[in-house]
Amino acid sequence: MSFKELDLIEPIQRSLKKEGYTEATQIQIKAIPELLKGKDLLGCAQTGTGKTAAFAIPILQGIYKEQQISKERRQTQALIVAPTRELAIQISESFKSYGRYLGLKTLVIYGGVSQNPQTRDLKHGIDILVATPGRLLDLINQKFISLKNIKYFVLDEADLMLDMGMLKDVRKIITYIPAVRQTMFFSATMPEEIGELANSILNNPVRIDVTPVSSTVDIIEQSLYYVDRGNKVNLLVNILRDKNIESALVFSRTKHGANKIVASLEKAGLKAEAIHGNKSQNARQLALNNFNERKTRILVATDIAARGIDIEELSHVINFDLPEVPETYVHRIGRTGRAGFAG
Repeated sequence: MSFKELDLIEPIQRSLKKEGYTEATQIQIKAIPELLKGKDLLGCAQTGTGKTAAFAIPILQGIYKEQQISKERRQTQALIVAPTRELAIQISESFKSYGRYLGLKTLVIYGGVSQNPQTRDLKHGIDILVATPGRLLDLINQKFISLKNIKYFVLDEADLMLDMGMLKDVRKIITYIPAVRQTMFFSATMPEEIGELANSILNNPVRIDVTPVSSTVDIIEQSLYYVDRGNKVNLLVNILRDKNIESALVFSRTKHGANKIVASLEKAGLKAEAIHGNKSQNARQLALNNFNERKTRILVATDIAARGIDIEELSHVINFDLPEVPETYVHRIGRTGRAGFAG
């Protein structure tokens, strides 16, 4: 189904055309009409299936239409909570892209950087707030943020929040939001705890499942190499010397391991950068930008990057260390094989 067949206003249609979007994905086809009706939604879909557009487009359209009628002073009407800084940044950029012709203001807030620019923007007024839980609660406690006018609430990658121990913060955030609202849950997997949380805050939701849980997409070609621990780095170097590998995201289990892999690759003459929780936000963003712009061909990451980054036409994902649970493997390799491209 094309986006033209969905009941979207002209400015959003124009934005989607500028982004090169023509055909909607399955989750967009199923979610957008229901969300435009104001229904709560529980969405379970693999990474890379277009979840962000599925909730961002209806929210943008809803706020824009309401503002055309009320003409009230700018208020924060939508809150999107994401587990990582990288994912929050990606979501905010998507809102800005899809809503480029609407005149709405989107702000992203996260920890690890000075709060001053964020609080300055908050004082000027915003329509859509994208946030990580810790910094959001911090600024609420400092009275910089009020959520009393929230009409749209999204939890994205809810299962990763569970893995990262954020559910207590999420439950606290929910207490600041009006009971009457439209709520959206999006998650790649649906463990029991997430299901219980969803049941407690969603009102008669529509449930959408796209592709089986913990399954990989067919478009990704997978290979397995048997190697002893002492030769893992040598094998990685040998693989990455292949110039047909245009870009490679290498996953390490630990931050220290990621740094060691980068050092070994650079010793072998292969330029690489690392991205993990011990890096400053500026350093992480610079490494990510260099990788996106192909200034760096190899990015070594811990699982903080497993779902929070969206790299166009990433050709290869390499699991240097295998994860402990199948879901993490799915999220890792889901960085490639996106938007119709093979991986």
